Amino acid sequence: MGVDFFLCREPAAHLLSISRQSIPQQFQSARSLFLRYLITERRLADNTIQAYQADIDIFFSFLRQQRISTPEEIQSTTLHTFLEQCSARQLSHRSNARRVSSLKSFFSFLQANNITNHNPFATVDLPRIGSHLPKALSLKEVTKLLTPPAVITPQIQRNYTMLHLLYSTGLRVSELVSIPLAACNLSSCFVRVIGKGNKERLIPFGVPAREIVEQYLKTARPLILKGRRSNILFVSNRGRAMSRLRFWQIIKEAAQAAGINKSVSPHMLRHSFATHLLTHGADLRSVQLMLGHSDIATTQIYTHIDQDRLKELHKKFHPRG
Repeated sequence: MGVDFFLCREPAAHLLSISRQSIPQQFQSARSLFLRYLITERRLADNTIQAYQADIDIFFSFLRQQRISTPEEIQSTTLHTFLEQCSARQLSHRSNARRVSSLKSFFSFLQANNITNHNPFATVDLPRIGSHLPKALSLKEVTKLLTPPAVITPQIQRNYTMLHLLYSTGLRVSELVSIPLAACNLSSCFVRVIGKGNKERLIPFGVPAREIVEQYLKTARPLILKGRRSNILFVSNRGRAMSRLRFWQIIKEAAQAAGINKSVSPHMLRHSFATHLLTHGADLRSVQLMLGHSDIATTQIYTHIDQDRLKELHKKFHPRG
């Protein structure tokens, strides 16, 4: 298959930046076409697309070092060398599995579009990874985390309102920081979000969370905006949406202030939301819908957490445990 098959129109500049120095010229257009496909047809989340991009770019950088410029030149020994280098960098099995999966998808896409007839990753098995049980906070720890300090500023009130809504809805951090003001319906206690794959879902929240959001809207938000306008529910000091990184810092600061000796993250509060719902009798399908999981098998992992808790209780209190 000739190099001409890699020549296609470049996507618009706003899609994703290209590190041209690390990518062989013949692969640049193929990469751009694949990223366009992920964005426009599969509608993957920005973070997922960036992960695909990073994995592909790392492989392309390796190919440049090996002086390889077409798929047909990639042999099994090439892949062994690449995977050995990944292992030497002490990447986790999960990261290696994701990287192989990304590259398999990329070359499968090229085959399906007659860009190449050679998928070098077709026979590469994914590294085995054990099931990773998500960590959750206890009810006592959640109570401590959601208790604000004695002295409240508008920013602190905003931060604790975000924590309350996160625990009440199980939102992803990217969804939380970008909620439009109009998407939070306080009369019906529902928040509407656009999640992974551009899928919309409605998530309920309780009266306590509604009262906290109402108070934030009446007092803290106007003070933070200082007369400016914004269509974002949780605004930064600049009147814009908060970054994901900033909220990571906020939740870590709140955990430290609460005396929680764990590495608390936004995702841990999402895990806690799901775990506590299932522990108290919620059905798996409802939790799946609220979390926005496309596959119920992803939600089922939370049932294992409850089973582990039951085992610990049995071991601790059974006379012959």
